[in-house]
Amino acid sequence: MYAATRALFTQARLRPLALSVVVPTYNERANVEPLLERLDAALLGIEWEAIFVDDGSSDGTAELVASLAIEQRHIRLIRRVGRRGLSSAVVEGMLASVAPVLGVIDADLQHDEAILPALYRAVADEGCDLAIGTRYAAGGSTGDWAAARARLSGTATRLTTRLLRTDVSDPMSGFFVIRREALMASVPHLSTMGYKILLDIIASAPAPLTVRELPYTFRARTAGESKLDAAILLESALLLFDKLFGRWIPLRFAMFVGVGALGVGVHLIALGLLVGGAGLRFTTAQAGASIVAMTGNFILNNRFTYRDRRLSGLGFVRGLISFYLVCGLGMIANVGIGAMIYGSDHRWWVAGLIGAAIGSVWNYALSSALTWKRA
Repeated sequence: MYAATRALFTQARLRPLALSVVVPTYNERANVEPLLERLDAALLGIEWEAIFVDDGSSDGTAELVASLAIEQRHIRLIRRVGRRGLSSAVVEGMLASVAPVLGVIDADLQHDEAILPALYRAVADEGCDLAIGTRYAAGGSTGDWAAARARLSGTATRLTTRLLRTDVSDPMSGFFVIRREALMASVPHLSTMGYKILLDIIASAPAPLTVRELPYTFRARTAGESKLDAAILLESALLLFDKLFGRWIPLRFAMFVGVGALGVGVHLIALGLLVGGAGLRFTTAQAGASIVAMTGNFILNNRFTYRDRRLSGLGFVRGLISFYLVCGLGMIANVGIGAMIYGSDHRWWVAGLIGAAIGSVWNYALSSALTWKRA
Protein backbone atom coordinates (compact mmCIF):
# COMPACT_ATOMS: atom_id res chain seq x y z
CA MET A 1 0.00 0.00 0.00
CA TYR A 2 1.05 3.54 -0.65
CA ALA A 3 0.71 4.59 3.02
CA ALA A 4 3.25 1.97 4.07
CA THR A 5 5.66 3.03 1.35
CA ARG A 6 5.31 6.69 2.26
CA ALA A 7 6.17 5.95 5.92
CA LEU A 8 9.80 5.84 4.82
CA PHE A 9 9.61 9.55 3.99
CA THR A 10 7.86 10.96 7.08
CA GLN A 11 10.87 12.78 8.47
CA ALA A 12 10.30 16.45 9.28
CA ARG A 13 10.40 18.75 6.27
CA LEU A 14 12.78 21.60 6.89
CA ARG A 15 13.54 22.72 3.36
CA PRO A 16 11.31 25.19 1.50
CA LEU A 17 8.80 23.92 -1.01
CA ALA A 18 10.42 23.69 -4.44
CA LEU A 19 7.88 22.06 -6.75
CA SER A 20 4.10 21.68 -6.92
CA VAL A 21 2.83 18.93 -9.20
CA VAL A 22 -0.77 19.53 -10.29
CA VAL A 23 -2.79 16.39 -11.07
CA PRO A 24 -6.24 16.99 -12.62
CA THR A 25 -8.56 14.05 -11.96
CA TYR A 26 -11.91 12.68 -13.00
CA ASN A 27 -12.65 9.08 -12.01
CA GLU A 28 -9.02 8.04 -11.52
CA ARG A 29 -9.23 6.35 -8.10
CA ALA A 30 -7.31 3.24 -9.20
CA ASN A 31 -4.37 5.36 -10.35
CA VAL A 32 -3.95 7.71 -7.36
CA GLU A 33 -1.74 5.58 -5.12
CA PRO A 34 0.40 4.12 -7.94
CA LEU A 35 1.01 7.67 -9.22
CA LEU A 36 2.06 8.91 -5.78
CA GLU A 37 4.43 5.96 -5.37
CA ARG A 38 6.04 6.78 -8.70
CA LEU A 39 6.33 10.49 -7.87
CA ASP A 40 7.94 9.62 -4.52
CA ALA A 41 10.57 7.53 -6.28
CA ALA A 42 11.21 10.01 -9.09
CA LEU A 43 11.34 13.20 -6.97
CA LEU A 44 13.46 11.91 -4.09
CA GLY A 45 15.65 14.81 -2.93
CA ILE A 46 13.26 17.50 -4.23
CA GLU A 47 10.84 19.19 -1.80
CA TRP A 48 7.54 18.68 -3.62
CA GLU A 49 3.80 18.50 -3.17
CA ALA A 50 0.99 17.00 -5.21
CA ILE A 51 -2.17 19.05 -5.75
CA PHE A 52 -5.07 16.92 -6.98
CA VAL A 53 -7.85 18.94 -8.63
CA ASP A 54 -10.97 16.81 -8.90
CA ASP A 55 -13.91 17.65 -11.17
CA GLY A 56 -16.62 15.74 -9.31
CA SER A 57 -15.43 12.15 -9.68
CA SER A 58 -18.10 9.55 -8.96
CA ASP A 59 -15.69 6.68 -8.24
CA GLY A 60 -14.31 7.93 -4.92
CA THR A 61 -11.16 9.58 -6.31
CA ALA A 62 -11.57 12.72 -4.18
CA GLU A 63 -12.37 10.71 -1.05
CA LEU A 64 -9.23 8.61 -1.46
CA VAL A 65 -7.04 11.67 -1.98
CA ALA A 66 -8.62 13.33 1.05
CA SER A 67 -7.88 10.31 3.23
CA LEU A 68 -4.23 10.34 2.14
CA ALA A 69 -3.91 14.10 2.56
CA ILE A 70 -5.02 13.96 6.21
CA GLU A 71 -1.80 12.22 7.21
CA GLN A 72 0.56 13.43 4.48
CA ARG A 73 0.93 17.16 4.16
CA HIS A 74 2.59 17.02 0.76
CA ILE A 75 -0.76 15.85 -0.69
CA ARG A 76 -3.50 18.42 -1.25
CA LEU A 77 -6.99 18.25 -2.71
CA ILE A 78 -9.12 20.82 -4.50
CA ARG A 79 -12.72 19.74 -5.12
CA ARG A 80 -14.50 21.63 -7.88
CA VAL A 81 -18.27 21.93 -7.85
CA GLY A 82 -20.15 23.20 -10.90
CA ARG A 83 -16.88 23.72 -12.81
CA ARG A 84 -15.39 21.37 -15.36
CA GLY A 85 -12.51 21.24 -17.80
CA LEU A 86 -8.93 20.07 -17.63
CA SER A 87 -7.36 23.42 -18.52
CA SER A 88 -9.23 25.40 -15.91
CA ALA A 89 -8.54 22.67 -13.34
CA VAL A 90 -4.80 22.89 -13.99
CA VAL A 91 -4.80 26.68 -13.71
CA GLU A 92 -6.80 26.53 -10.49
CA GLY A 93 -4.35 24.04 -9.02
CA MET A 94 -1.34 26.12 -10.02
CA LEU A 95 -2.80 29.30 -8.58
CA ALA A 96 -3.44 27.47 -5.30
CA SER A 97 0.29 26.79 -4.96
CA VAL A 98 3.07 29.04 -3.66
CA ALA A 99 5.91 26.95 -5.12
CA PRO A 100 8.36 28.73 -7.45
CA VAL A 101 8.15 25.88 -9.97
CA LEU A 102 4.92 24.22 -11.09
CA GLY A 103 4.43 20.92 -12.86
CA VAL A 104 1.51 19.15 -14.53
CA ILE A 105 1.08 15.41 -14.99
CA ASP A 106 -1.95 13.30 -15.85
CA ALA A 107 -3.32 10.87 -13.27
CA ASP A 108 -3.61 8.04 -15.79
CA LEU A 109 0.09 6.99 -15.53
CA GLN A 110 0.63 7.55 -19.26
CA HIS A 111 3.26 10.25 -18.69
CA ASP A 112 6.77 9.15 -17.75
CA GLU A 113 7.38 10.60 -14.27
CA ALA A 114 11.04 9.53 -14.47
CA ILE A 115 11.85 12.66 -16.53
CA LEU A 116 10.17 15.01 -14.02
CA PRO A 117 13.47 15.74 -12.18
CA ALA A 118 15.12 16.77 -15.46
CA LEU A 119 12.14 18.94 -16.36
CA TYR A 120 12.32 20.52 -12.91
CA ARG A 121 16.07 21.20 -13.14
CA ALA A 122 15.69 22.79 -16.58
CA VAL A 123 13.44 25.41 -14.98
CA ALA A 124 14.81 25.67 -11.44
CA ASP A 125 18.54 25.46 -12.21
CA GLU A 126 19.05 26.16 -15.91
CA GLY A 127 16.87 29.26 -16.28
CA CYS A 128 14.23 27.95 -18.69
CA ASP A 129 10.71 29.35 -18.48
CA LEU A 130 9.14 26.08 -19.55
CA ALA A 131 10.21 22.43 -19.83
CA ILE A 132 8.01 20.03 -21.79
CA GLY A 133 7.78 16.26 -21.95
CA THR A 134 7.44 15.65 -25.69
CA ARG A 135 6.29 12.66 -27.71
CA TYR A 136 7.49 14.07 -31.03
CA ALA A 137 11.12 15.10 -30.57
CA ALA A 138 13.92 12.64 -31.31
CA GLY A 139 13.70 9.83 -28.77
CA GLY A 140 10.04 10.41 -28.02
CA SER A 141 7.13 8.19 -29.02
CA THR A 142 3.35 7.91 -28.86
CA GLY A 143 3.77 4.29 -27.77
CA ASP A 144 1.15 1.82 -28.93
CA TRP A 145 -1.29 4.32 -30.39
CA ALA A 146 -3.31 3.11 -33.36
CA ALA A 147 -1.97 4.42 -36.67
CA ALA A 148 -5.07 6.57 -37.30
CA ARG A 149 -4.84 8.25 -33.90
CA ALA A 150 -1.12 8.89 -34.32
CA ARG A 151 -1.66 10.45 -37.76
CA LEU A 152 -4.48 12.65 -36.48
CA SER A 153 -2.44 13.83 -33.49
CA GLY A 154 0.63 14.46 -35.64
CA THR A 155 -1.36 16.46 -38.19
CA ALA A 156 -3.00 18.57 -35.47
CA THR A 157 0.39 19.21 -33.87
CA ARG A 158 2.01 20.32 -37.15
CA LEU A 159 -0.92 22.61 -37.95
CA THR A 160 -0.77 24.13 -34.48
CA THR A 161 2.96 24.83 -34.60
CA ARG A 162 2.59 26.55 -37.98
CA LEU A 163 -0.35 28.70 -36.97
CA LEU A 164 1.31 29.77 -33.71
CA ARG A 165 4.75 30.03 -35.31
CA THR A 166 6.36 28.10 -32.50
CA ASP A 167 9.26 25.66 -32.58
CA VAL A 168 7.78 23.51 -29.79
CA SER A 169 7.41 19.95 -31.08
CA ASP A 170 4.52 18.97 -28.79
CA PRO A 171 2.48 22.11 -27.93
CA MET A 172 -0.50 19.96 -26.94
CA SER A 173 1.41 17.94 -24.35
CA GLY A 174 -0.21 17.65 -20.94
CA PHE A 175 3.13 16.99 -19.22
CA PHE A 176 5.31 19.99 -18.42
CA VAL A 177 7.00 22.16 -15.79
CA ILE A 178 6.86 25.96 -15.75
CA ARG A 179 8.37 28.81 -13.77
CA ARG A 180 5.75 30.59 -11.67
CA GLU A 181 6.56 34.03 -13.12
CA ALA A 182 6.09 32.71 -16.66
CA LEU A 183 2.71 31.26 -15.76
CA MET A 184 1.53 34.44 -14.07
CA ALA A 185 2.46 36.48 -17.14
CA SER A 186 0.16 34.29 -19.26
CA VAL A 187 -2.72 33.92 -16.80
CA PRO A 188 -4.56 37.19 -17.67
CA HIS A 189 -4.73 36.10 -21.32
CA LEU A 190 -5.64 32.43 -20.91
CA SER A 191 -8.80 30.98 -22.42
CA THR A 192 -8.78 28.06 -19.92
CA MET A 193 -11.10 26.12 -22.20
CA GLY A 194 -10.83 22.50 -23.13
CA TYR A 195 -7.93 20.17 -22.55
CA LYS A 196 -4.85 21.83 -24.05
CA ILE A 197 -3.54 24.09 -21.29
CA LEU A 198 0.07 24.07 -22.56
CA LEU A 199 -1.06 25.33 -25.95
CA ASP A 200 -3.07 28.02 -24.18
CA ILE A 201 -0.06 29.11 -22.10
CA ILE A 202 2.31 29.27 -25.09
CA ALA A 203 -0.21 31.20 -27.20
CA SER A 204 -1.01 33.59 -24.33
CA ALA A 205 2.54 34.42 -23.26
CA PRO A 206 3.21 38.17 -23.72
CA ALA A 207 6.84 37.41 -24.65
CA PRO A 208 8.51 34.33 -26.17
CA LEU A 209 9.24 31.64 -23.58
CA THR A 210 12.59 29.94 -23.15
CA VAL A 211 11.71 26.28 -23.68
CA ARG A 212 13.47 22.96 -23.11
CA GLU A 213 11.95 19.73 -24.46
CA LEU A 214 12.70 16.25 -23.16
CA PRO A 215 11.48 13.16 -25.03
CA TYR A 216 9.50 10.35 -23.45
CA THR A 217 7.38 7.40 -24.55
CA PHE A 218 3.65 7.74 -23.98
CA ARG A 219 2.38 4.74 -22.03
CA ALA A 220 -0.82 2.75 -22.44
CA ARG A 221 -3.54 3.33 -19.85
CA THR A 222 -3.87 0.41 -17.43
CA ALA A 223 -6.85 1.54 -15.32
CA GLY A 224 -9.80 3.89 -15.76
CA GLU A 225 -11.22 5.16 -19.03
CA SER A 226 -9.70 7.48 -21.62
CA LYS A 227 -11.19 10.97 -21.69
CA LEU A 228 -10.23 11.50 -25.36
CA ASP A 229 -13.17 12.06 -27.68
CA ALA A 230 -13.99 14.08 -30.80
CA ALA A 231 -15.05 17.04 -28.67
CA ILE A 232 -11.54 17.32 -27.20
CA LEU A 233 -10.00 17.49 -30.68
CA LEU A 234 -12.57 20.09 -31.65
CA GLU A 235 -11.71 22.15 -28.58
CA SER A 236 -8.07 22.26 -29.67
CA ALA A 237 -9.15 23.83 -32.96
CA LEU A 238 -11.45 26.22 -31.13
CA LEU A 239 -8.63 27.26 -28.80
CA LEU A 240 -6.55 28.15 -31.85
CA PHE A 241 -9.49 30.16 -33.21
CA ASP A 242 -9.74 32.01 -29.90
CA LYS A 243 -6.05 32.89 -29.92
CA LEU A 244 -6.10 34.03 -33.54
CA PHE A 245 -9.47 35.83 -33.70
CA GLY A 246 -10.83 36.00 -30.14
CA ARG A 247 -9.99 39.67 -29.74
CA TRP A 248 -12.66 40.44 -32.34
CA ILE A 249 -15.16 37.60 -32.00
CA PRO A 250 -15.80 35.88 -28.64
CA LEU A 251 -15.25 32.17 -29.19
CA ARG A 252 -18.39 30.96 -27.43
CA PHE A 253 -20.52 33.37 -29.45
CA ALA A 254 -18.89 32.16 -32.68
CA MET A 255 -19.69 28.57 -31.73
CA PHE A 256 -23.27 29.51 -30.85
CA VAL A 257 -23.74 31.22 -34.22
CA GLY A 258 -22.15 28.27 -36.01
CA VAL A 259 -24.59 25.88 -34.35
CA GLY A 260 -27.40 28.25 -35.30
CA ALA A 261 -26.30 28.16 -38.94
CA LEU A 262 -26.46 24.36 -38.87
CA GLY A 263 -29.90 24.74 -37.31
CA VAL A 264 -31.12 26.62 -40.37
CA GLY A 265 -30.23 23.63 -42.53
CA VAL A 266 -31.94 21.26 -40.09
CA HIS A 267 -35.03 23.49 -40.10
CA LEU A 268 -35.28 23.45 -43.90
CA ILE A 269 -34.82 19.67 -44.12
CA ALA A 270 -37.45 19.07 -41.43
CA LEU A 271 -39.82 21.54 -43.09
CA GLY A 272 -39.47 19.77 -46.43
CA LEU A 273 -40.16 16.39 -44.86
CA LEU A 274 -43.19 17.61 -42.95
CA VAL A 275 -44.73 19.46 -45.90
CA GLY A 276 -43.72 17.19 -48.77
CA GLY A 277 -43.53 13.88 -46.96
CA ALA A 278 -46.15 14.10 -44.23
CA GLY A 279 -48.46 16.49 -46.12
CA LEU A 280 -48.92 18.87 -43.18
CA ARG A 281 -50.15 22.41 -43.58
CA PHE A 282 -47.31 24.90 -43.88
CA THR A 283 -47.97 26.65 -40.55
CA THR A 284 -48.08 23.31 -38.70
CA ALA A 285 -44.98 22.07 -40.51
CA GLN A 286 -43.17 25.34 -39.82
CA ALA A 287 -43.88 25.03 -36.10
CA GLY A 288 -42.74 21.41 -36.09
CA ALA A 289 -39.55 22.22 -38.01
CA SER A 290 -38.80 25.05 -35.59
CA ILE A 291 -39.05 22.67 -32.63
CA VAL A 292 -36.80 20.13 -34.38
CA ALA A 293 -34.20 22.80 -35.18
CA MET A 294 -34.27 24.29 -31.67
CA THR A 295 -33.91 20.83 -30.14
CA GLY A 296 -30.93 20.07 -32.37
CA ASN A 297 -29.35 23.43 -31.55
CA PHE A 298 -29.80 22.82 -27.85
CA ILE A 299 -28.16 19.38 -28.01
CA LEU A 300 -25.18 20.66 -30.02
CA ASN A 301 -24.71 23.73 -27.82
CA ASN A 302 -24.93 21.59 -24.71
CA ARG A 303 -22.35 19.19 -26.14
CA PHE A 304 -19.87 21.71 -27.59
CA THR A 305 -20.55 25.42 -26.98
CA TYR A 306 -21.25 24.95 -23.26
CA ARG A 307 -19.24 21.77 -22.71
CA ASP A 308 -17.91 23.18 -19.43
CA ARG A 309 -21.48 23.76 -18.20
CA ARG A 310 -23.04 20.67 -19.78
CA LEU A 311 -26.53 19.84 -18.52
CA SER A 312 -27.70 16.32 -17.76
CA GLY A 313 -30.67 14.57 -16.16
CA LEU A 314 -33.44 16.88 -15.03
CA GLY A 315 -31.14 19.83 -15.68
CA PHE A 316 -31.11 18.83 -19.35
CA VAL A 317 -34.93 18.85 -19.51
CA ARG A 318 -35.22 22.18 -17.68
CA GLY A 319 -32.52 23.63 -19.91
CA LEU A 320 -34.31 22.47 -23.07
CA ILE A 321 -37.55 24.11 -21.95
CA SER A 322 -35.79 27.38 -21.12
CA PHE A 323 -33.99 27.24 -24.50
CA TYR A 324 -37.35 26.90 -26.26
CA LEU A 325 -38.59 30.00 -24.42
CA VAL A 326 -35.44 32.01 -25.10
CA CYS A 327 -35.41 31.14 -28.81
CA GLY A 328 -39.14 31.79 -29.08
CA LEU A 329 -38.62 35.31 -27.75
CA GLY A 330 -35.60 35.66 -30.03
CA MET A 331 -37.76 34.75 -33.01
CA ILE A 332 -40.25 37.47 -32.07
CA ALA A 333 -37.40 39.97 -31.77
CA ASN A 334 -35.98 38.84 -35.11
CA VAL A 335 -39.28 39.23 -36.95
CA GLY A 336 -40.26 42.50 -35.23
CA ILE A 337 -36.95 44.29 -35.77
CA GLY A 338 -36.66 42.92 -39.30
CA ALA A 339 -40.13 44.29 -40.14
CA MET A 340 -39.24 47.67 -38.64
CA ILE A 341 -36.02 47.86 -40.71
CA TYR A 342 -37.87 46.78 -43.84
CA GLY A 343 -40.37 49.59 -43.32
CA SER A 344 -37.62 52.18 -43.83
CA ASP A 345 -35.28 50.20 -46.09
CA HIS A 346 -37.10 47.98 -48.56
CA ARG A 347 -34.12 45.75 -49.23
CA TRP A 348 -35.46 42.52 -47.72
CA TRP A 349 -32.05 40.93 -47.31
CA VAL A 350 -30.77 43.88 -45.23
CA ALA A 351 -33.78 43.67 -42.93
CA GLY A 352 -33.42 39.90 -42.73
CA LEU A 353 -29.71 39.99 -41.85
CA ILE A 354 -30.12 42.67 -39.18
CA GLY A 355 -33.10 40.85 -37.66
CA ALA A 356 -31.21 37.56 -37.65
CA ALA A 357 -28.11 39.18 -36.11
CA ILE A 358 -30.10 40.78 -33.30
CA GLY A 359 -32.02 37.55 -32.74
CA SER A 360 -28.72 35.63 -32.48
CA VAL A 361 -27.29 38.07 -29.93
CA TRP A 362 -30.55 37.86 -27.95
CA ASN A 363 -30.56 34.06 -27.96
CA TYR A 364 -26.89 33.89 -26.99
CA ALA A 365 -27.16 36.40 -24.16
CA LEU A 366 -30.29 34.93 -22.59
CA SER A 367 -29.33 31.29 -23.02
CA SER A 368 -25.95 31.99 -21.39
CA ALA A 369 -27.67 33.68 -18.46
CA LEU A 370 -30.65 31.32 -18.09
CA THR A 371 -30.16 27.97 -19.82
CA TRP A 372 -26.46 27.44 -19.17
CA LYS A 373 -26.03 29.76 -16.23
CA ARG A 374 -22.98 29.19 -14.06
CA ALA A 375 -23.56 27.14 -10.93
